[in-house]
Amino acid sequence: MLLEEKLADYRLLLASRSPRRRELLTASGLPYELADDFACEEIYPDPLPVRAVPLYLSQLKSEAYPRALSPRDILLTADTVVVCQGRVLGKPENPEQAARMLRRLSGGVHEVVSGVTLRTAKHRRSFSALTRVWMRPLREEEIACYVERFRPLDKAGAYGVQEWIGLAAVEKINGSFYNVMGLPIQRVYTELERFIETL
Repeated sequence: MLLEEKLADYRLLLASRSPRRRELLTASGLPYELADDFACEEIYPDPLPVRAVPLYLSQLKSEAYPRALSPRDILLTADTVVVCQGRVLGKPENPEQAARMLRRLSGGVHEVVSGVTLRTAKHRRSFSALTRVWMRPLREEEIACYVERFRPLDKAGAYGVQEWIGLAAVEKINGSFYNVMGLPIQRVYTELERFIETL
């Protein structure tokens, strides 16, 4: 039985404003609905290892969801961060910060880590995925052009791998390309199937 058939008795709720996550879930062929928007202050403890941050935040978002889940609801929450030189690079607050992030990523290797939480009224399953990305050195005019044209303020690490910068500057990827876009969709697919089997 295909996963989409197994989901027939459930309602998969995507709690994300990210158009990339919506695009990937749609492309996977899985039926889903958008969860109601809600606020969640994305703060994590300082001692938390950087690679554990997105998993912690996906769980935080899941618990912050304000509506009670019905017995057949499956809530999906996710968070993605870029880790470079041991530091978490989240979404830039302004173009200047975006340019600084890109200078840090330029000419080196960084990690993209996503955390995902699946939750019903009574059960929860969380997992994370890590992808390493190599980026060639970027010239200052390239950084300025990208920030101005693409306005990457809604993207962790200030870039979208599916945009010009990914095509022109990303040299190599070790791991899921879709994870770099914001959702490790293959892992979501297999983990969701396992999760349903436990319900």
